[in-house]
Amino acid sequence: MSDPIIDRLRVLEPLTRPLEPRAEERAALSRAAVAHTESFLSWLETAPAFCADEGSAAAIADAPIGRDPIGMERALSLLSHHVDGNGQNTTASGFFAFIPVGSLYHGALGEFVAAVTNRFSGNFLACPGAVRIENQVLRWLASVVGYPETSVGNLTSGGSMANLTAIVVAREAAGLKARDFERAVVYLTEQAHHCVIKGLRVAGLGECVQRRIPIDERFRMIPAALEVAMAEDERAGRIPWLVVATAGTTDAGAVDPLEAIAEISARHSAWFHCDAAYGGPFALCAEGRRILCGIERSDSVALDPHKGLFVPFGVGAVLVKNAAAMRAAYSFTANYIPRAGQLLEEPSPMELSPELSRPFRALRLWLPLQVLGVAPFEAALEEKLLLARYAHARLCTLDGVEVGPEPDLSVVVFRALPRRGDPDAYNARLERSIQEDGRISLSSTMLSGLRYLRLAILSPRTHKDAIDHAIDIIREKIQALAS
Repeated sequence: MSDPIIDRLRVLEPLTRPLEPRAEERAALSRAAVAHTESFLSWLETAPAFCADEGSAAAIADAPIGRDPIGMERALSLLSHHVDGNGQNTTASGFFAFIPVGSLYHGALGEFVAAVTNRFSGNFLACPGAVRIENQVLRWLASVVGYPETSVGNLTSGGSMANLTAIVVAREAAGLKARDFERAVVYLTEQAHHCVIKGLRVAGLGECVQRRIPIDERFRMIPAALEVAMAEDERAGRIPWLVVATAGTTDAGAVDPLEAIAEISARHSAWFHCDAAYGGPFALCAEGRRILCGIERSDSVALDPHKGLFVPFGVGAVLVKNAAAMRAAYSFTANYIPRAGQLLEEPSPMELSPELSRPFRALRLWLPLQVLGVAPFEAALEEKLLLARYAHARLCTLDGVEVGPEPDLSVVVFRALPRRGDPDAYNARLERSIQEDGRISLSSTMLSGLRYLRLAILSPRTHKDAIDHAIDIIREKIQALAS
């Protein structure tokens, strides 16, 4: 008599075979994927920084996911026609909006290798090698910002999760309970990234007092004002809990005076967190280390390797000096999690983060660092600092342009001044004209109540010729608006 389960298994097994492609099938799939990416990279060399979506993206819905396969060629064709060629080309040399990213090819290969081998990097016992690589990357990042070898950290999806992770550690280290939240004070400026505010809310700290510290004419926190605010809060019986400084604001690339902020935070026994998601990697080069002096005195720091180290989206990092505090915030026990007591030679990421399941993120950074060495990254970051100063000087020569302060890092802010009418509306039209042109992509922001355009210089593909090209386009568009 036949067994219906066995009979059904005989039917199902061959139907699952497409999920296990043979070597020759894998080779064909790989060739197709590489050909697709090479075509994209060739196009990117001269591609506009922004391509308007004229309905092509919506057409992807015409190929719904169904039971029947469409094949690799058709799937890649959909990407080529409906995804790759519209919107912002964030890796183009002319992309200066927001904070550019580089998508280093070696990092993409690291992501590919990590995805194919699929090692679980969350637990040392599950894959000791993967955890060792992650911790090696974190120790290297710690050395870049001047943290001690005893620091711990975690690779996250980006700066938002890195800042949130640090906020929770700071909460637990201070022993804050719900009854304390209305007295606990967070000190930050209007230039702090919005993810810090979101992180406070997500961490259950939305009721905390948020004290906005004034900024100077270079958009940096004023230490004297921080001292006054913290002293007043202490006298009023509040808890000066968390100071958040920014090393590279999104708006203007400003670096808060970290050394002075560290002194004041220590004097009031507050946790000093530095959001260096954008600016932190500049500590690799000598000039960057000078600008970021004091970052090493923070209690925790957030970094984004997918910004200043040019790797693909999805790699952030948080570093914490107090290893015990971070473990106390995130460690856990469960019957189904294997442990080896004293045999655990390396901290496991799952005990230093909200995540359990996670990708092997470290390979996106470890592979390019190993293949290329650190020197090209140092050179690229110094180049971006100098390109920003060069762009600032070039913009100062344009008629009818008001340029912001000389950049701390690699963001230059400026605005065009019309002969008559509202300057903010005029700059909004200028931004729109540049965006519609597409050859370069800028973004705008409000600083001291005024609209400024931003030239954010960070892509590894951006060199002096790209800056000259951008300045020429800005001049051209201003002249067209004025005529």
